[in-house]
Amino acid sequence: MQNAKENQIAQCQECHLLINVEEDVKRQRCPRCFTRVYFRIPRSLQKTWAFLITAMVMMIPANFLPISTLTSTGTSTPDTIMSGTIALAKSDNLGIAIIIFIASILVPLFKIIGLMLILLSVQNKIFITPKRKLLLFNAIHWIGKWSIMDLFVISIMVAVINRGNLLSVDVGYGATCFGLVVVLTILAAESFDTRLIWDLNHKNERK
Repeated sequence: MQNAKENQIAQCQECHLLINVEEDVKRQRCPRCFTRVYFRIPRSLQKTWAFLITAMVMMIPANFLPISTLTSTGTSTPDTIMSGTIALAKSDNLGIAIIIFIASILVPLFKIIGLMLILLSVQNKIFITPKRKLLLFNAIHWIGKWSIMDLFVISIMVAVINRGNLLSVDVGYGATCFGLVVVLTILAAESFDTRLIWDLNHKNERK
């Protein structure tokens, strides 16, 4: 069975119109929105790897640099994501500590490792069935919509606790790095063309 690419059918990335490509696809434009048409997103794997590797690098300062600094009566106490989570757990806020631990540590790791497995599988480095790859990607894509929740928590905490010179909370560099991790993982998921999953499966079936 031939796929859409073999039948010279492409989909516009902007308006999603199906187009019958009768000439060189590099010169083809969508008749509805005039966007350049490609069978697959150009350099999808390279872009996804670039965003993913950068996100992995940013995970280090995001977890080891202070995400916030509490200043009380002239004494400053910096907190990383982990130290803040432990402090919440010790102060009888176990529920909030679990939520922050999942959203700030487990979720970014899940997204990075999940995307890495998908990319390695598409490049034929490891074997994962196409349906499982698609389920994993859909989970990553859905979770990405909620990944920025921690930044809202930090901003609300700063607004509520800030009381001038006696008690104040300042956002640290760790929060900036964490925000970059969130954005980079979202960009990595958006730049990945899921049709590459089925291209590999189709090639294996033909063999």
